[in-house]
Order: sequence, then C-alpha cells, then structure tokens
Amino acid sequence: MSVPPSFPPLSAIVTTLRAAGCVFAEDEAQLLRTAADTPDDLTAMVRRRVAGLPLEHVLGWAEFNGLRIAVDAGVFVPRRRTEFLVERALALAPAGAVVVDLCCGSGALGAALAAELAGVELYACDIDPAAVACARRNLAGAGGRVHLGDLFAPLPAGLRGRVDVLLANVPYVPTLEVELLPSEARLHEARVALDGGADGLDVLRRVTAQAADWLAPGGRLLFETSELQVPAAVAAVTRGGLTARVDECEERYATVVSGTRTA
Repeated sequence: MSVPPSFPPLSAIVTTLRAAGCVFAEDEAQLLRTAADTPDDLTAMVRRRVAGLPLEHVLGWAEFNGLRIAVDAGVFVPRRRTEFLVERALALAPAGAVVVDLCCGSGALGAALAAELAGVELYACDIDPAAVACARRNLAGAGGRVHLGDLFAPLPAGLRGRVDVLLANVPYVPTLEVELLPSEARLHEARVALDGGADGLDVLRRVTAQAADWLAPGGRLLFETSELQVPAAVAAVTRGGLTARVDECEERYATVVSGTRTA
C-alpha cells in the first residue's frame, strides 16, 4: 500500500518512537504509517503509542497465528508465545471438534483453531464485557457463540460431556507480581485478564475442578503456565481427575499443560 507524500517521512516517525523507548521502532513506524488514513490520523496514532498504549490497541488489531485479530482498548493482547498452545491443541483436536475457548479475551485462540480445523463447533466466554464484544467480532466468521460470564457458568448445559478441546488461557500472574509487568500490560489491559491470585493459579484451580464434567471421553483441557508453576498446575489437573502432560517450547519460552479425560 502506497503512502501519500504528505505523510511525514518514515525516519521521523522512527526517531519519535525510538525516543519513547519502542524497541522495534522501524517495524512499528511502518505499521502505523500504513494504517493511518490521513496525516492527522498518523499523528494521533503516534501520540498514543508514545504515551504508552500497546501497539495493538493503537492499530486495533494483533497478528496471531497468521490471523489479524481485532483487539479493542483494554482487551488482553494475544501473546505470540501462546501460538504454542494453539499448536498443541491442533495436534490433539479431531475433525469437527467441539471447542470451548474459556477466558477467551479477544477470541484469538478459538479463531486460530477454527481457521485450521474443518467443521469446528466453537464456543467462547469471558467475564469482561469488552472482551466478549471483541471476541464476537473475531469469531463471527467461524460461527462461534460467545457468552458473557464467569468460567463455565454461561455455557449451554448441553455442552456437558461433549467438549473435545477446552482451551483455558486463564490469568496466571501472581497478584504481587502484576505491578512488575510492563506498563503496556499493567496499565492498558484488564486486570482480570492478568491477576491469577496469590500464587497465580486461583482461576486455574477453579477450571480444573470442573473441567472433567464438561470434557468428552478423551477430551483435553489445555492451558499455558509458567515453568515455576508447573508442579502445582499438574497437581491441580490430577486432582480434577485428568491425566496431565507438560509440553515446552524453548523458542517461545512457552509451557503448556494438558489434561485428558480418560474415562
């Protein structure tokens, strides 16, 4: 896409972004200049980025697993490391799978699975109304049904015992460590999407306590966690009556725990 000559030179935008501490100033400058419709739009977008808003919130979208995912202000930005969770889910999901994206945020995980799997029956839910509104846009093309509410509570009762893949990208940052997060996350993403309680696993334990009731025989629960949290996370999966497995991706610094309903 060509940029009108009235736009400021790319080098000037790069200098401004770099002075604000943007590590990937060159890439960001190109994205911002391409996304802007007018010089005034560009000026406003650069100003918002310099003020500390996540690039994805400024652009209105994030790239995730080859897709452009709409991300509204305040909504959790899907992390590239979480693509490993998608990879693991795709390796385990049958064709025509019943998929639930729990704590869905923007709906990025469900959208990624639906883009790769034929005939998916897709559901998603989140407790944050802004996230639900965003997910509804992202999952509309896949026929996804998005519900507002706390964990399993808003899901249709008819899903019990039918779910093949239960994605649960729950918040797992310990409460006292939320303040240590980069300001882009700490100040501009909903705290409910970040704070996992005292040890970071409060929400996860609530999920694992109920997951077996919703999974089909052979169905899998998959979630991301930190390396340090793996023993406690595995214990939670086991207490929930599921068989646990841990997979790691050194390249993405990602750890995925899965739990299988074997009976």
